[in-house]
Amino acid sequence: MSRHREMQVFLAVARAGSLAGGARRLHLSQATVTRTLAALEARLGNALLLRGPRGASLSPEGERFAESCERILGRVEEAERSVTGLHAEPAGALHLAMPLLMAHQVFTPIALDYLDAFPGMTLDIRAREGLPRLLEEGVDVALVTGPLPDSSGFAVPLGRVRPLICAAPGYLARHGRPASPEALPGLPTIAATSTGHAGEWRFVDGAVKITPRLLCSTPQAAIRAAVAGLGLTRCLSHEVHQELQAGQLETVLEPFAAAPLPVHLLYREGRRAAARVRSFLDFAVPRLRAHPAFEG
Repeated sequence: MSRHREMQVFLAVARAGSLAGGARRLHLSQATVTRTLAALEARLGNALLLRGPRGASLSPEGERFAESCERILGRVEEAERSVTGLHAEPAGALHLAMPLLMAHQVFTPIALDYLDAFPGMTLDIRAREGLPRLLEEGVDVALVTGPLPDSSGFAVPLGRVRPLICAAPGYLARHGRPASPEALPGLPTIAATSTGHAGEWRFVDGAVKITPRLLCSTPQAAIRAAVAGLGLTRCLSHEVHQELQAGQLETVLEPFAAAPLPVHLLYREGRRAAARVRSFLDFAVPRLRAHPAFEG
Protein backbone atom coordinates (compact mmCIF):
# COMPACT_ATOMS: atom_id res chain seq x y z
CA MET A 1 0.00 0.00 0.00
CA SER A 2 1.31 3.49 -0.88
CA ARG A 3 2.47 5.89 1.81
CA HIS A 4 -0.31 8.25 0.77
CA ARG A 5 -2.89 5.55 1.44
CA GLU A 6 -1.20 4.60 4.72
CA MET A 7 -1.62 8.17 5.92
CA GLN A 8 -5.27 8.18 4.89
CA VAL A 9 -5.90 4.93 6.80
CA PHE A 10 -4.04 6.18 9.88
CA LEU A 11 -5.98 9.48 9.95
CA ALA A 12 -9.30 7.70 9.51
CA VAL A 13 -8.59 5.50 12.53
CA ALA A 14 -7.34 8.49 14.56
CA ARG A 15 -10.53 10.43 13.86
CA ALA A 16 -12.86 7.48 14.40
CA GLY A 17 -11.15 6.38 17.62
CA SER A 18 -11.13 2.72 16.60
CA LEU A 19 -9.89 0.41 13.87
CA ALA A 20 -13.43 -0.67 13.08
CA GLY A 21 -14.60 2.93 12.78
CA GLY A 22 -11.70 3.83 10.50
CA ALA A 23 -12.42 0.81 8.32
CA ARG A 24 -16.07 1.86 7.95
CA ARG A 25 -15.09 5.39 6.96
CA LEU A 26 -12.84 4.12 4.17
CA HIS A 27 -15.03 1.16 3.17
CA LEU A 28 -12.18 -1.26 3.89
CA SER A 29 -12.10 -4.47 5.86
CA GLN A 30 -10.80 -4.25 9.42
CA ALA A 31 -8.14 -6.80 8.52
CA THR A 32 -6.81 -4.51 5.79
CA VAL A 33 -6.71 -1.56 8.18
CA THR A 34 -4.92 -3.64 10.82
CA ARG A 35 -2.27 -4.81 8.32
CA THR A 36 -1.78 -1.29 6.99
CA LEU A 37 -1.24 0.20 10.43
CA ALA A 38 1.09 -2.62 11.47
CA ALA A 39 3.22 -2.05 8.37
CA LEU A 40 3.25 1.70 8.94
CA GLU A 41 4.31 1.40 12.59
CA ALA A 42 6.96 -1.16 11.71
CA ARG A 43 8.42 1.10 9.02
CA LEU A 44 8.46 4.13 11.33
CA GLY A 45 9.68 2.18 14.36
CA ASN A 46 7.08 3.76 16.65
CA ALA A 47 3.69 2.88 18.09
CA LEU A 48 1.33 5.49 16.70
CA LEU A 49 -1.86 4.15 18.30
CA LEU A 50 -2.58 2.93 21.80
CA ARG A 51 -5.04 0.03 21.49
CA GLY A 52 -7.45 -0.72 24.30
CA PRO A 53 -10.82 -2.34 24.96
CA ARG A 54 -12.58 0.96 24.24
CA GLY A 55 -10.82 1.67 20.96
CA ALA A 56 -7.61 3.35 19.84
CA SER A 57 -6.08 6.64 20.92
CA LEU A 58 -3.02 8.48 19.66
CA SER A 59 0.36 8.08 21.30
CA PRO A 60 2.51 11.24 21.58
CA GLU A 61 4.35 10.13 18.44
CA GLY A 62 0.98 9.45 16.81
CA GLU A 63 -0.26 12.96 17.57
CA ARG A 64 2.78 14.50 15.88
CA PHE A 65 2.51 12.16 12.91
CA ALA A 66 -1.23 12.84 12.55
CA GLU A 67 -0.62 16.58 12.34
CA SER A 68 1.98 16.01 9.63
CA CYS A 69 -0.37 13.69 7.73
CA GLU A 70 -3.16 16.25 7.83
CA ARG A 71 -0.83 18.91 6.45
CA ILE A 72 0.62 16.68 3.72
CA LEU A 73 -2.73 15.32 2.54
CA GLY A 74 -4.17 18.82 2.52
CA ARG A 75 -1.32 20.02 0.34
CA VAL A 76 -1.83 17.09 -2.03
CA GLU A 77 -5.51 17.97 -2.33
CA GLU A 78 -4.68 21.61 -3.04
CA ALA A 79 -2.08 20.59 -5.62
CA GLU A 80 -4.61 18.42 -7.42
CA ARG A 81 -7.12 21.27 -7.43
CA SER A 82 -4.52 23.65 -8.90
CA VAL A 83 -3.83 21.26 -11.78
CA THR A 84 -7.53 21.09 -12.65
CA GLY A 85 -7.97 24.87 -12.38
CA LEU A 86 -9.91 24.74 -9.11
CA HIS A 87 -7.41 26.65 -6.97
CA ALA A 88 -9.00 30.08 -7.44
CA GLU A 89 -11.51 29.45 -4.66
CA PRO A 90 -11.47 27.01 -1.74
CA ALA A 91 -13.73 24.01 -1.99
CA GLY A 92 -14.61 21.07 0.20
CA ALA A 93 -16.01 20.46 3.66
CA LEU A 94 -15.17 22.46 6.78
CA HIS A 95 -15.97 20.92 10.15
CA LEU A 96 -16.78 23.41 12.92
CA ALA A 97 -17.52 22.94 16.62
CA MET A 98 -19.13 25.46 18.97
CA PRO A 99 -21.66 25.70 21.80
CA LEU A 100 -25.23 25.25 20.59
CA LEU A 101 -26.40 28.70 21.68
CA MET A 102 -23.34 30.31 20.10
CA ALA A 103 -24.41 28.80 16.78
CA HIS A 104 -28.03 29.88 17.30
CA GLN A 105 -27.49 33.38 18.64
CA VAL A 106 -24.34 34.50 16.81
CA PHE A 107 -22.90 32.26 14.15
CA THR A 108 -25.66 31.03 11.81
CA PRO A 109 -26.07 34.29 9.80
CA ILE A 110 -22.29 34.44 9.32
CA ALA A 111 -22.27 30.81 8.16
CA LEU A 112 -24.98 31.54 5.59
CA ASP A 113 -23.05 34.54 4.25
CA TYR A 114 -19.89 32.43 4.02
CA LEU A 115 -21.63 29.71 2.02
CA ASP A 116 -23.03 32.37 -0.29
CA ALA A 117 -19.54 33.82 -0.82
CA PHE A 118 -17.87 30.42 -1.35
CA PRO A 119 -20.26 28.16 -3.29
CA GLY A 120 -17.72 25.34 -3.41
CA MET A 121 -17.65 24.99 0.37
CA THR A 122 -19.87 23.02 2.72
CA LEU A 123 -20.07 23.48 6.50
CA ASP A 124 -20.60 20.82 9.16
CA ILE A 125 -21.48 22.67 12.39
CA ARG A 126 -21.45 20.47 15.49
CA ALA A 127 -22.82 21.48 18.88
CA ARG A 128 -19.93 21.04 21.31
CA GLU A 129 -19.57 22.55 24.77
CA GLY A 130 -16.05 22.96 26.09
CA LEU A 131 -12.72 22.45 24.35
CA PRO A 132 -12.73 19.79 21.60
CA ARG A 133 -9.75 17.65 20.62
CA LEU A 134 -9.45 18.99 17.12
CA LEU A 135 -7.59 16.16 15.44
CA GLU A 136 -9.28 13.24 17.18
CA GLU A 137 -12.76 14.69 16.62
CA GLY A 138 -12.10 15.75 13.03
CA VAL A 139 -12.72 19.44 13.81
CA ASP A 140 -11.10 22.08 11.59
CA VAL A 141 -12.12 25.16 13.60
CA ALA A 142 -13.69 25.46 17.04
CA LEU A 143 -15.36 28.48 18.61
CA VAL A 144 -14.47 28.24 22.31
CA THR A 145 -15.58 30.25 25.35
CA GLY A 146 -13.31 30.45 28.38
CA PRO A 147 -9.57 30.21 29.10
CA LEU A 148 -7.46 28.05 26.79
CA PRO A 149 -4.70 25.69 27.91
CA ASP A 150 -1.22 26.49 26.63
CA SER A 151 -1.15 23.63 24.11
CA SER A 152 -4.42 24.41 22.35
CA GLY A 153 -3.01 25.09 18.89
CA PHE A 154 -3.52 28.42 17.19
CA ALA A 155 -6.14 30.75 18.66
CA VAL A 156 -7.67 33.93 17.26
CA PRO A 157 -9.24 36.19 19.94
CA LEU A 158 -12.73 37.43 19.10
CA GLY A 159 -13.82 39.30 22.23
CA ARG A 160 -15.42 38.51 25.58
CA VAL A 161 -18.80 37.44 26.93
CA ARG A 162 -20.19 38.30 30.38
CA PRO A 163 -21.90 36.15 32.99
CA LEU A 164 -25.38 37.57 33.54
CA ILE A 165 -28.34 37.17 35.88
CA CYS A 166 -31.56 37.88 34.03
CA ALA A 167 -35.32 37.52 34.24
CA ALA A 168 -38.46 38.41 32.31
CA PRO A 169 -39.93 41.91 32.81
CA GLY A 170 -43.15 40.37 34.17
CA TYR A 171 -41.23 38.42 36.80
CA LEU A 172 -39.35 41.55 37.90
CA ALA A 173 -42.62 43.49 38.12
CA ARG A 174 -44.00 40.85 40.51
CA HIS A 175 -40.89 40.19 42.63
CA GLY A 176 -38.82 43.35 42.20
CA ARG A 177 -35.10 43.54 41.38
CA PRO A 178 -32.69 41.95 43.85
CA ALA A 179 -30.42 44.55 45.40
CA SER A 180 -27.49 42.18 45.93
CA PRO A 181 -26.51 38.53 45.32
CA GLU A 182 -27.37 37.76 48.96
CA ALA A 183 -31.06 38.22 48.10
CA LEU A 184 -31.04 35.32 45.60
CA PRO A 185 -31.59 32.38 48.02
CA GLY A 186 -35.07 33.73 48.83
CA LEU A 187 -36.13 34.15 45.19
CA PRO A 188 -37.30 31.67 42.52
CA THR A 189 -34.31 30.69 40.37
CA ILE A 190 -33.74 28.50 37.33
CA ALA A 191 -30.46 26.65 36.77
CA ALA A 192 -28.91 24.42 34.11
CA THR A 193 -27.08 21.33 35.30
CA SER A 194 -24.80 21.23 32.24
CA THR A 195 -23.11 24.51 33.19
CA GLY A 196 -21.55 23.10 36.36
CA HIS A 197 -22.90 25.81 38.68
CA ALA A 198 -26.49 24.71 39.20
CA GLY A 199 -26.40 25.14 42.98
CA GLU A 200 -23.92 27.99 43.22
CA TRP A 201 -23.74 31.24 41.27
CA ARG A 202 -20.44 33.08 41.23
CA PHE A 203 -20.03 36.84 41.43
CA VAL A 204 -17.06 39.18 41.54
CA ASP A 205 -16.78 38.96 45.34
CA GLY A 206 -17.62 35.29 45.80
CA ALA A 207 -20.33 32.71 45.33
CA VAL A 208 -23.92 32.46 46.52
CA LYS A 209 -25.63 29.12 47.08
CA ILE A 210 -29.09 28.79 45.58
CA THR A 211 -31.85 26.18 45.62
CA PRO A 212 -33.33 26.31 42.12
CA ARG A 213 -37.05 26.05 41.75
CA LEU A 214 -36.39 24.51 38.32
CA LEU A 215 -33.36 22.47 37.23
CA CYS A 216 -32.87 22.05 33.47
CA SER A 217 -30.35 19.92 31.65
CA THR A 218 -29.44 22.66 29.15
CA PRO A 219 -29.03 26.45 29.22
CA GLN A 220 -31.55 26.89 26.42
CA ALA A 221 -34.26 25.22 28.50
CA ALA A 222 -33.43 27.43 31.50
CA ILE A 223 -33.54 30.53 29.31
CA ARG A 224 -36.91 29.53 27.89
CA ALA A 225 -38.28 29.11 31.40
CA ALA A 226 -36.92 32.53 32.37
CA VAL A 227 -38.61 34.12 29.34
CA ALA A 228 -41.86 32.51 30.51
CA GLY A 229 -41.49 34.37 33.83
CA LEU A 230 -40.68 31.49 36.17
CA GLY A 231 -37.63 33.04 37.79
CA LEU A 232 -34.07 34.36 37.56
CA THR A 233 -31.42 32.47 35.62
CA ARG A 234 -27.68 32.70 35.16
CA CYS A 235 -26.21 32.57 31.66
CA LEU A 236 -23.57 34.09 29.41
CA SER A 237 -24.36 37.26 27.51
CA HIS A 238 -24.21 35.69 24.04
CA GLU A 239 -26.70 33.00 25.10
CA VAL A 240 -29.48 35.57 25.58
CA HIS A 241 -28.40 38.18 23.05
CA GLN A 242 -31.62 38.03 21.03
CA GLU A 243 -33.87 37.85 24.10
CA LEU A 244 -32.22 40.94 25.59
CA GLN A 245 -32.55 42.87 22.34
CA ALA A 246 -36.21 41.89 22.03
CA GLY A 247 -36.98 42.95 25.61
CA GLN A 248 -37.96 39.42 26.62
CA LEU A 249 -35.32 39.41 29.36
CA GLU A 250 -33.65 42.07 31.47
CA THR A 251 -30.39 41.88 33.41
CA VAL A 252 -30.01 42.43 37.16
CA LEU A 253 -27.06 42.61 39.56
CA GLU A 254 -24.68 43.79 36.82
CA PRO A 255 -22.36 45.65 39.27
CA PHE A 256 -21.74 42.30 40.99
CA ALA A 257 -21.08 40.25 37.83
CA ALA A 258 -18.08 37.91 37.62
CA ALA A 259 -15.26 38.65 35.20
CA PRO A 260 -15.95 38.30 31.45
CA LEU A 261 -14.74 35.19 29.63
CA PRO A 262 -12.62 35.28 26.46
CA VAL A 263 -13.89 33.85 23.17
CA HIS A 264 -11.50 32.38 20.58
CA LEU A 265 -11.50 30.61 17.25
CA LEU A 266 -9.21 27.62 17.66
CA TYR A 267 -7.53 25.79 14.78
CA ARG A 268 -4.39 23.87 13.88
CA GLU A 269 -1.45 24.42 11.53
CA GLY A 270 -1.20 28.22 11.75
CA ARG A 271 -0.01 29.69 8.44
CA ARG A 272 0.19 26.17 7.02
CA ALA A 273 -3.56 25.66 7.45
CA ALA A 274 -5.52 24.46 4.43
CA ALA A 275 -7.00 27.03 2.07
CA ARG A 276 -10.55 26.26 3.21
CA VAL A 277 -9.57 27.02 6.83
CA ARG A 278 -7.78 30.23 5.88
CA SER A 279 -10.72 31.40 3.79
CA PHE A 280 -13.08 30.82 6.70
CA LEU A 281 -10.87 32.67 9.18
CA ASP A 282 -10.45 35.64 6.84
CA PHE A 283 -14.20 35.82 6.33
CA ALA A 284 -15.52 35.04 9.81
CA VAL A 285 -13.08 36.73 12.20
CA PRO A 286 -13.89 40.39 11.39
CA ARG A 287 -17.62 39.65 11.39
CA LEU A 288 -17.48 37.84 14.72
CA ARG A 289 -15.39 40.60 16.29
CA ALA A 290 -17.97 43.14 15.17
CA HIS A 291 -20.92 41.19 16.56
CA PRO A 292 -22.70 43.06 19.39
CA ALA A 293 -22.86 39.88 21.49
CA PHE A 294 -19.10 40.20 22.10
CA GLU A 295 -17.29 42.86 24.08
CA GLY A 296 -14.02 44.15 22.68
